Amino acid sequence: MEEEKQFKHRSSILLGIFILCLLLFCVILYDAQVVNRDEYLAKSSSQVTTTQAVEASRGIVTDRNGKVLVSNREIYTVTLDLSLIPDVEGEERGVTVSRAILRLLELCQEQGVEWTDTLPITTTEPFVYTTATAGTNNRTWFEKYLKERKWSDKVLTADDPYPRMTEDLRKKLDADDNVLTPQTVLELMREDFGIDESFTDQEARLVIGVLYELRLRSASITYNPYVFAEDVPVEFISLVNDGGFDGVVIESTSVRQYNTTYAAQLLGQVGAFSSKEERDSFNAAYNAAKEAGEDTTGLHYYAADDTVGKSGVELAFESYLKGIDGERLITTNEEGKITGELYSVEPQPGGTVALTIDIDFQAAVEEALAKTVSAMNEEDGDTSRGAAAVVLSVENSDVLALASYPTYDPAKYYSDYNSILNTDGNPLRNRATTGTYAPGSTFKPCTAVAALETGAVSLTEKVNCPGLWYYPNTHDYTKCAVYPGRHGKVNITKALEVSCNCFFCEMGYRLGIDTLSEYATAFGLGQSTGIELGEETGVLAGPEHSAAVNQMWYGGNTVQAAIGQSDHLFTPLQLASYIATLVRGGTRYDAHLLKSVTAYDGSEILYEHEPEVLSEVEISASTLSAVKEGMYNLTTSGSLARYFKDCIVSAGAKTGTAQINENTTNNGVFVCFAPYEDPEIALAIVIERGGSGSALASTAVEILNAYFADSDIGTAMIPEGSLLP
Repeated sequence: MEEEKQFKHRSSILLGIFILCLLLFCVILYDAQVVNRDEYLAKSSSQVTTTQAVEASRGIVTDRNGKVLVSNREIYTVTLDLSLIPDVEGEERGVTVSRAILRLLELCQEQGVEWTDTLPITTTEPFVYTTATAGTNNRTWFEKYLKERKWSDKVLTADDPYPRMTEDLRKKLDADDNVLTPQTVLELMREDFGIDESFTDQEARLVIGVLYELRLRSASITYNPYVFAEDVPVEFISLVNDGGFDGVVIESTSVRQYNTTYAAQLLGQVGAFSSKEERDSFNAAYNAAKEAGEDTTGLHYYAADDTVGKSGVELAFESYLKGIDGERLITTNEEGKITGELYSVEPQPGGTVALTIDIDFQAAVEEALAKTVSAMNEEDGDTSRGAAAVVLSVENSDVLALASYPTYDPAKYYSDYNSILNTDGNPLRNRATTGTYAPGSTFKPCTAVAALETGAVSLTEKVNCPGLWYYPNTHDYTKCAVYPGRHGKVNITKALEVSCNCFFCEMGYRLGIDTLSEYATAFGLGQSTGIELGEETGVLAGPEHSAAVNQMWYGGNTVQAAIGQSDHLFTPLQLASYIATLVRGGTRYDAHLLKSVTAYDGSEILYEHEPEVLSEVEISASTLSAVKEGMYNLTTSGSLARYFKDCIVSAGAKTGTAQINENTTNNGVFVCFAPYEDPEIALAIVIERGGSGSALASTAVEILNAYFADSDIGTAMIPEGSLLP
């Protein structure tokens, strides 16, 4: 009986609890559906569900030994969203917005945080135009803005920075000489944006700069968010979060971090799309597959605000470096704040791109080049002189170093852009792949191979050099370098050592331009090297090129081509590839920078380079030996012996003096290989207005010593603060 009573008691308690819960539920339901129905309905309807892309980290770039050259670094950015600034009752919208912006600007000034302001008017009084130094894009945007506001009918230029007013504006304003002054523009913009009348001119100018940036982006076809400030310190973020700054959106993102000051032109840069057309070109494969109803898995799709490779390695290997974006479904309230994340797809970072260069050796090459050019510049004051050096592996045409002078710090590309752009010699140009130069006497080994292999000359035949070579049945002649002296009778090996013009003019005459061009083409001169970066193919002199430029080709042009003059124009990379092909025995491989690509987590190899044969040159063992010996003698007993006595390895070389015109110092050209017995590397150097190629010999020795003195493999390191993909 006692147990039955306890059971009934417990049942009563449970029933009572159930009834209370039911009553509570009914109260809540009544409150939601009757009492506060409108409020809850408004909140519900204000919830917005959207799909948001989660950008994948960009892949890292390493050298051949695993040293990290380019990685990612997390930064905080500040963007502005004026829709998040609440209206103030009784206050005009422009006044509310301008006050919120000024408050943020004052905090930036206090904390030393710089913000984006491209309005080409000074930020302090007296206000003046800065169009002359603003850059082309900024001037263009400003001109477009003035025209859209119908404030000007004349385009601004550096020479005429004051646009004339339209007739309508002339009637409206009482301006002197019908000139739209900076002060007048600011007054008009102040009215246009509805800025608080209590602001000083100085305060108004600062706010106008921000609103101007926002206006530019809202008017753009491909909208890019206005990044008010980037890479701001954590302390600033804390002050913003604690201070209740309306309209401010704080985001964390990653930017490229350059862990080296070298290889700037090689590594390249990333940036935003400059036009809709550029973005469409990157999305071409994706869009084509989608339109055809094909699977788009593995194809990259770029949003308008994505970062993309713009030059160098960043552009060339974009498909490997760009990761696959993730995706999340989020809900936001009416203020745009995230209230929930329903699900997410994890982003897949880009691959790890390993280059063929050795960054330590690259640094040594750049420093040797800079040392030589700086000395030349100091001597003659020619600060616009440029130079390039390329080192290839003889085994497989790996690019071990690819240097261009002048150069810049890749980490400071954007911050120092105007300074870099205005530096003498154009540091942005990669002369190693896009500079084209007459080869001078460095072309003679090609002529020698062609002459020996075709039987135009034998190994033992000696050709007399009287100092002048006359074209048969004419009075046209070519001087030898020793004129009024002479070399006398020389065979092909000696002719290479002393660089006898008479000997090689005779070879050119015997060969004819067709045969000479055949061999030069097979050596890759005037041809694509296969390098993944953009390159110039240059010019191979001959009737075809002459016809293309409306010129006649004469027999005398052939003998000039045989000694490396005429219209020949080759890149330093082509010259290095040509020498590598020669000492390799005639097989020409593609020059390349990409060694391998691995998945971000190292789980698989996505790509590994295999040398591609581009052409073959028939070179017998006896021909190769004779040509190499001539180049070797130049460094041991010839005119370069005094430079190469300090070289730690045996080498063969050839100098070149590339003629420009009578009033300009000739370009210096130099090619070599080492070691002589079993070549491992081929090197080409060009210094603009560097004089004779022999002036480059000491630079070549410094580069050779740097390579062969240190064969240690570097340690793979990721700097502190870097983000792995």
